[in-house]
Amino acid sequence: MKIVVFGSTGGVGQLVVRRAASAGHEVTAFLRSPEKLQTRQGVTIVEGDAFDADAVARAIDGVDAVISCLSSSAPMKPSTEVARMTQNIVAGMQRSGVDRIAYCASAGVDDELTGVIGRSMMLLLRNPLKDHRAAVKHIADAGLNATIARPSGLTDGAFDPDYAEAFTGMPAGMRSIPRASVADFLVKAIEQPEVYSRSSVGLALEKKA
Repeated sequence: MKIVVFGSTGGVGQLVVRRAASAGHEVTAFLRSPEKLQTRQGVTIVEGDAFDADAVARAIDGVDAVISCLSSSAPMKPSTEVARMTQNIVAGMQRSGVDRIAYCASAGVDDELTGVIGRSMMLLLRNPLKDHRAAVKHIADAGLNATIARPSGLTDGAFDPDYAEAFTGMPAGMRSIPRASVADFLVKAIEQPEVYSRSSVGLALEKKA
């Protein structure tokens, strides 16, 4: 499968590129700073800026699916960067007739966190969540076949294959999840559209007994 990855030098994006390439997919990494990409074997590097709509559209042309791991340059401050970049991705997908996208957001993007702790987390993350919500709305308004990943707190821990998925709400316990596990899910979602098409999936490690 031909997959283009946006946000490919970020914490999750680097691992998505590695996971997709190791699975034998034809991976294109769209990025501003090629020197930052760690995985290069089997990867086509396209240098560009996601704020450049034409560059984004050219990168999407000819692929089967898109994976977005974009974040803003100042994640905790008010920003529309992710929404604006996602708007360019959506336009590029429409231009090329590409329908499938896996998008990495965050727990709370569906306003699904409950209780004092959940509400406090959404208050703390209100700025990045607002940006992600606007991005997800662009995707939804375009009618694209999307899988929205909603991971809990991210860690740099080793890949754990036993992460939990929740199509509504969040997995019980909502333990933090390694970025490598989120990357695994994003690629898996593209590989298994019969399971993950048009879905929003909460991700976390299983609650310890």
